[in-house]
Formats: sequence, C-alpha cells, structure tokens
Amino acid sequence: MSESTVHPVGEGAPDIRDLTLADIATALRLGLKDFLRKPMMGLFFATVYVVGGWLLYLFLFVTDQIWLALPITVGFPLLGPFLAVGLYEISRRLEAGQTSWARNEILGVIWHQRLRQLPSMAWVIIVYFLFWSFFAHMLFALFLGPSALTNVTTSYAYLLQPEGVLMLLVGTAFGAVFAFVLFTLSVVSLPLLLDREIDFVTAMITSVSVVKQNTGVMLVWGVVIAGLTFVGMIPGLLGLFVVLPLLGHATWHIYRLVTVTGPGA
Repeated sequence: MSESTVHPVGEGAPDIRDLTLADIATALRLGLKDFLRKPMMGLFFATVYVVGGWLLYLFLFVTDQIWLALPITVGFPLLGPFLAVGLYEISRRLEAGQTSWARNEILGVIWHQRLRQLPSMAWVIIVYFLFWSFFAHMLFALFLGPSALTNVTTSYAYLLQPEGVLMLLVGTAFGAVFAFVLFTLSVVSLPLLLDREIDFVTAMITSVSVVKQNTGVMLVWGVVIAGLTFVGMIPGLLGLFVVLPLLGHATWHIYRLVTVTGPGA
C-alpha cells in the first residue's frame, strides 16, 4: 500500500488511512490467496450460508409465502458479514504466520466471541434484516394491495402491472439505501471486534469514519461486493461457495489496509 494520510477517529478506536482503488485489488488478491491456502475452511463456512439460504427458500415455498423470495433475496446478503466471522479469523491467523489448526479451533474462537462485543453487533444486523423484511412486506401491500399477497403465489402477473413494476423500482432503491447503511456500519466493525477489545458502538463509529474518509473507494468496494454476491446467487446460490470465502477474506484485508496499528493493539 502506498503512503497515505492517517486520520484519528477517537478514543479507543484505531486511526485510519486513506485507501485507493489499488487497495481493493490488493484485498481481493490477498483474499483469494487465503481461500486457496485453506479452501476447505472457506467452503465449510460457505456451506453454512448456502444451505441456510436453501432452507429459508424451502420454508417460504412450503408455507405459500414464496412471494417473500424477492425481498429475502435482496436482504439475505445483509447477514453475510456476520456469517463471515470465521473467515476473518482464518485470515487473521494466516497473517500471523499460523498455517495449521483444526476446524474446532476456529469454531472455538467464534464461540468465545459470545462473551465479547460481536453478539451485540450480530443483533444489530439481525434486527436490521428483520426490519428490511417488514419494510419490503409493507411496500408490497402498499403498491399491490393485500389481495396480491394471497394471489402472487399462483400468479406473478401482478409484478408485470404498472404498480408491480413501480414497486420493484421503489423496493430496489430502498433496498440499496438499506444495504449501504448497513455496509457503512459493518464494513470494518466486525473484523475490528474480532481483532481487538473494543465496544461495538466504537467499532461502528470507526466503520462509518472509514466510509466517510474513503467514500469513493468504499462505494466501489460496496459495488464489488454487491456485484459478486448477485452473480454468486444467480445459479441457486451455488456461486456463493466461491464468492463468500473470497469476499470474507478480502474484507479482513480491507480492514487491515485501512487501520494503522497491528492486531491486538
């Protein structure tokens, strides 16, 4: 990484650096390298995410709520950052020079996080996801009426009507705003909470500061995440077996590139 200006965030928070677009390429390259060094670990965590998605869609189908598949598909990636904590730990260990460990050691680290600040951040993400699901439901009823909720399971013609198209456009716009806000709050806060003894509010403030200080680069990083995730979700979520580990490891390296002091500081 080239020399860059250092910006203080506040007491208890790490200072942050300016990022460049080259840093995104560096993070992706290092993320891919981590994935290839420990592919089975990456596939293990990706499997948890993908199978969880399959079970969720199966539940919607069995309960005749398949109309919720669209907002769920938009909102489901919001849970990705928390589910990638295991990947952050793998990259942290590889960066520290550790090359051999049992899967249970990684799971143990995640389990021990329950006593720290990560669960609080997890609840922020989960509540955010639930709020998005409620909001999407409200938009559906607002534009198409309550009758559409019972008929859309047998006919998707509602979505081709002017009201349906407008709902999709408005929902997509609101979904992008929801995703960006959560991205701003979590882009470095989760790896930061894993790496250091810090409260989750300070972690979120640091994450917001990173996006504010590097708005252009972070917007590009967000587009990269959204684009790769969308491509990965198209073939029945199968592409996420590669995309999720890649982005999880790369997110760790974005965090390390943008913060000043070393691990455990």
